[in-house]
This record gives sequence, structure tokens and C-alpha cells, in this order.
Amino acid sequence: MPTGDQLIVFGILAGALALFIWDRLRYDLVAMLALVAAVVLGVVPGEKAFSGFSDTAVVTVAAVLVLSTAIRNSGLVDAALRPLGPLLRGPDAQVLILAGMVATLSAFMNNVGALAVFLPVALRVAQRSGRSPAELLMPLSFASLLGGLITLVGTPPNILISGVRRDMLGEGFDMFDFAPVGLGVTAAGLVVVAVGWRLLPRHRRGQGDPQDKFRIEDYTMEVRLPEGSPFVGRTVRQLEDEGEGDVTVAAVVREGFRRYVPHGHWTLLAGDILLLEGDPTIVKRVADAAGLTLEDDGDDTPPIAAGDGYGVVEAVVTETSPVVGSSPAELRLRHRYGVNLLAIGRHDRTAITRLKRVKLQPGDVIVLQGPLADMPDTLAALGCLPLAERNLQIGKPGNRVLPAAVMAAAVLLAALGLLPVAVAFVAAVLVLVLTRALALREVYGSIEWPVIVLLGALIPVSNALRDTGGTEVIAGWLSLAVSGVPPVAALALITAATMLVTPVLNNAATVLVMAPIGVGLAQHLGLNPDPFLMAVAVGASSDFLTPIGHQSNTLVMGPAGYRFSDYWRLGLPLSLTVLAVGVPLIALVWPLTG
Repeated sequence: MPTGDQLIVFGILAGALALFIWDRLRYDLVAMLALVAAVVLGVVPGEKAFSGFSDTAVVTVAAVLVLSTAIRNSGLVDAALRPLGPLLRGPDAQVLILAGMVATLSAFMNNVGALAVFLPVALRVAQRSGRSPAELLMPLSFASLLGGLITLVGTPPNILISGVRRDMLGEGFDMFDFAPVGLGVTAAGLVVVAVGWRLLPRHRRGQGDPQDKFRIEDYTMEVRLPEGSPFVGRTVRQLEDEGEGDVTVAAVVREGFRRYVPHGHWTLLAGDILLLEGDPTIVKRVADAAGLTLEDDGDDTPPIAAGDGYGVVEAVVTETSPVVGSSPAELRLRHRYGVNLLAIGRHDRTAITRLKRVKLQPGDVIVLQGPLADMPDTLAALGCLPLAERNLQIGKPGNRVLPAAVMAAAVLLAALGLLPVAVAFVAAVLVLVLTRALALREVYGSIEWPVIVLLGALIPVSNALRDTGGTEVIAGWLSLAVSGVPPVAALALITAATMLVTPVLNNAATVLVMAPIGVGLAQHLGLNPDPFLMAVAVGASSDFLTPIGHQSNTLVMGPAGYRFSDYWRLGLPLSLTVLAVGVPLIALVWPLTG
């Protein structure tokens, strides 16, 4: 029977899991609640409450995030891709080459960072070949998760697994210990996505539909018809005709608050607020011809006028963006960042009634106008990733090679055992800062602080599960479930269980819970713990069934127009492939006995 302390830890973890599934509170807040509850209830000593924030795994994750941002912003990958243009002809070749490059890059940098590098590339390829981005973006997202399996720094779960091994068995994993299994699983996964893209919706209208860079009806812009406009007294149809059928007047707001859906014969009045749907460039042309002005978004700063050095940029709102949950009126973008918000693109356009009041969500595509020289810093501060070129050049030409060279040096030093992994990567960050290849504000801005808080808060709770003997209890239950079956069946069980938990618990949190359980199960069965740790690592990174378990999956949802139910189409066969290939490969590379 579990002891009182064990029951408390089980209760805390169950409550945290319920809150993660409920998804009304941010995961970092849930982790802090779990930590405080563990301290108050006495299962985590007060003096060790914040010990997780000093863990080398947390430091390494933060450093990898910074280096990933430096490489992504350098423009090196985009330049290296240009010679490959002629190879990106057939649909299978497009998926396989792009997914393979994302997986390769993801082995050495953050998953989301690797995907972000290739998002604009994939959208351009889709546009030029007349394909829907829905056929490309999900394979790239899944490839970013697969590539992270190859090295210690490829994904946070691997770093955490190494930390658990160090704490429980005395020594962590080395840089390329994951490679034999990771390479095999990644290769098999790439074959599946290269063929399985056909299972995805081909005509889904997302913000990235190639027929017009982003589909006409997926952007909403809010403008006012002022006195003196040549279209005062003219009809809605005449205004739409000015855009040659590529602009739609979705709604007219009059009398301050009344919203109408107009017919083509409606007469436009001075002071009308119009919600226009269309490509930002075409809507801007119509607005100029009609003398329309951007509607006041509550910001008292004068609107920005276009001119030399000014341009329009599309960007996607990420899950960790500070603008999530805020409206344009609350953000005061002109006052704080010197940019105009021209439009918002969202799959559910019915949720957009007034632009200044709509709450921004992860996956929304926003259209900003402002000085292009400052746009990279602005997007970084807003936590958004650029989707279309529109004259935006990310990175500094003189620093293209340095971030990748410094990253390679850090990997080499760690692989040779000359420096601990955390020290090598922190040193790499310092080199970039001292050489001015990376500004300090970029260093702090590129760290996903909610992830850092999640890790720092859950590590003591995970330790409490082990220290109270809770992992032994759970391992005992699992050993009963697999008694009398071959050891490889136990390995398959822990892999499958981890794969099912990670979509709802976050992959980092999943490792902190499942890794000690895996070690305990191995010890109960008298088996080598290493293959069970590898099984947890593979399972925690195999989040292919939902858009919410990993940021890469969330990131592509808006631009491709995916629905929640689309992910299992490719994700289920890919998950089964990972299980079928990964388990025997782990047992082969990491013997279960001896």
C-alpha cells in the first residue's frame, strides 16, 4: 500500500495532469502550483523548493534556445537552400528534402527554431508549385520532432533524460548516445511523412494557401470611410469592384457599435467602419484609391505612414508570445513598437468582429506595417515568426557563419568531453554576445521562460516522486502488468505509455514523471535501465496526434488551416511506425540484460 507521502505526491501529479488537460491555466503556472502544494504538504523540503532552477538541464535548455535563435536569424540556412531550388520539383521530393533538412537542423537546435527557419521556405515552395501548404507544413512539424531524437541537445526531453540518468545512476548520457536509435527512428519517420502527406487535406484553405500567398478571405482589415472620400454615397459593390473581385466588405459598423452584413447595393456613408477581407496588398491599394484610413485601435500615437524603408510583414503568433490573450487596443502597437496592425488572419473568421477588440490566439497571422530595419527586433519582442518575405530580411549579413560555427564548436567540445554540455553551450552564448553577433535583449528574448519555469518547478516534484518511493510503487504495478511476457514487451509498454501521456502533459513534464518510473520498472524486472530511459526519450518526443502537445504542431496549425482532427491522419501511422521501429532498435542498441 502507498504511504501517506506517496499518496500526496500522486495527488499533486494527478491534479497537475487534470489542469494540463483542462488547459485554462498556462502550464508554467500549473507547475508552480504543483511545486507550492508539494512544499506546503511537506513532500518537498522548503530549502530545495527552487533547486530545479539550478539544474544543469535547465541551464542547457536555455542556452540551446538562445543558440537556436542566433542560427535562425543568421540567414545561413536560407542562403544554403537556394541551390536546392531545382530539386524541389515533385511533391514527394519537396516533402522529403524539406523534412530531411528540418530533421537535420533539429538535431542541433531547438525543434521550434528549426521549423521556424523552414516555414517561409515551405510556403514559398507551396506557392510556386500550386500546392496547399497543408500538404507540407505538418510533415515539417513532425520532422522537427523526429530530428530532435538524434543528439543530446536536439530536444529538451533528451537533456532531461540525461539529467535523470545522472541523478539516479551516477552518469548522464553523452552527446551522441541517442544517435543510433534516433537516426533509425528518424529515417523510418521521414519515409512515412514522404508518402503519408497524401493523407492530409489537400484543399484546406489556410492562411498559407498558395493561390494568393495567403487566401483572400483569411485576412480581415478594419478601415474607416472618412468625409471627402470619393466612395461616400457609392455602393458596397462599387468598392469591391475597385479590388477587381479580390476584396470583400465583410461587415459595416455604424452608430458606434451596430454591425451589419451588407448587400452589394448598400450605400456607404461617411464615418462607416468597414471590415474588409482580402490580401493586405490588394486591400491597401483599394484603401488608397477610396481614401480609406486605418480605424483607430485605441492607440493615441499617430498612424505610421509608408515610405522608404517601410514595408508590410506577415507573421504568425506563437504559443509563448506575450501578445496571446491581448487585443490590439490593449497592446498599443504604434506607441510601444512603432508598427501599424493592418490585418489579422484566422481560420475561424467569424470570431473576428472588431479588429481592435479581438483577442490574439496562437496560430493567428498578423500583418504589420513599419520600418523593415527594426522588424526583426519587433517580431522577436512580440514573440511572432515571419511567414512571408515582403522585403523582410532577417539576420545580419556579417554574422551568417559565426552562430553556426560557435554552435558546432560547442557540440564538439561537449562530444569530446572537454567541457560539460551546459558549460559548453553557455560559453557559446557568451562568445556570440561578446562578438556582438547577438544582443543581450535577443538573448533574454529568445529564452522561452514559461518552459524554464515549468522545468524548474517540476524537477523538485519529480524528485519527490522518487524520494518518497512513489516511482517504486508505480513500477511495481507496471511489473505486475507485464509479468510473464518478454522483456521487450515491457519496453514497448513504457514507450507507448509515454507517447500517450506527452500530448497532455507537455514533453518535458512527461520525461520528469515517466523517466523515474521507467528506471524503477527496469529495476523491478532485473533489466538494464538505459533502454527504458531511451524508450521514454523516444516516446516523449513522439507527439504526433494533437496540435496542442508540442509548439511545432501548434505553429503550423494557423498557416496551413489545419483542424484538430487533421493531426491523427498522418500522426497515427507515424506513431505506430515509431513504436514498431523504435522498440526493437532500442533493444538492439541498448541490451535489456547484462
